[in-house]
Amino acid sequence: MTSDILNEIINLKKEKNAVILAHYYAPDEIQSVADYVGDSFYLARLAENIPEDLIVFCGVGFMAESVKIINPEKTVLVPDISADCAMAHMASVEKIKKLRKEYDDLAVVCYINSTADLKCHSDICVTSSNAVKIVKNLPNKNIFFIPDKNLGGYVAEQVPEKNIILNDGYCPIHAALTVDDLKKTIEEHPMAKVLTHPECEREILELSDYIGSTADILKYASESEYGEFIICTEDGVGYPLKKNNPDKKFYFAGEQFKCMDMKLNTPEKLLHVLKTGENEIKVSKTKREKALLPLKRMLESAK
Repeated sequence: MTSDILNEIINLKKEKNAVILAHYYAPDEIQSVADYVGDSFYLARLAENIPEDLIVFCGVGFMAESVKIINPEKTVLVPDISADCAMAHMASVEKIKKLRKEYDDLAVVCYINSTADLKCHSDICVTSSNAVKIVKNLPNKNIFFIPDKNLGGYVAEQVPEKNIILNDGYCPIHAALTVDDLKKTIEEHPMAKVLTHPECEREILELSDYIGSTADILKYASESEYGEFIICTEDGVGYPLKKNNPDKKFYFAGEQFKCMDMKLNTPEKLLHVLKTGENEIKVSKTKREKALLPLKRMLESAK
């Protein structure tokens, strides 16, 4: 990022009373200029009390949508309106309705990585940081976990007393990592601890030393006495890992840990929307009111 672009972004933020939020998977340059960087849970919780009038969200569509739902009076912009998450669409409203008829006490637990339409038909949202805690504390025996089967499967193992019905959605980036890829990386770095996001396949989790959300992985790496780590999640997390731990070494398993939708967030596009006000996220009042309920329940339950 050139100094001219950086200075323009800083000046426009002040002029327009704007704040920049970025997910850990956004490019390094975006993370460096953002006011707040975090995972889905941190950014959702933060969105409740943002004082600025204008929010520019550097992530993917469902994330900006959630911020707009929580902050309807704010203007929410995204650098690239096409930045999407395939998994966010991988659940069926028809299946939710079908299962509700089959189970009287069904709770539809919706990973925050989902569209507003799916949230409208859910009872509570979760993130990878709080999914186990929230599901464990629900009074319901039967849980339909959408859309991610891998996170849902991990939660099921941690909360065996519940009947967790899995959906067939998944994150294409995390699911692409193979056991052979990870084993090869472990062979190359035998002293490194394997830190893995629960969106990865079960076989990957079984080879891991630690499983947690992006924020949990960052915390573990910083607090650990070990100096080498194999990271099984999107490579954008490498920026804060190296920034916070300059004396430690980090290796990414495989070569496919790059979400190209997240990488659509560039400084040039960020500057453009600050100048023009383009790419505004809008959610209808009816949809917002329905989708807000599971998000609010998540924020309350996670306290």
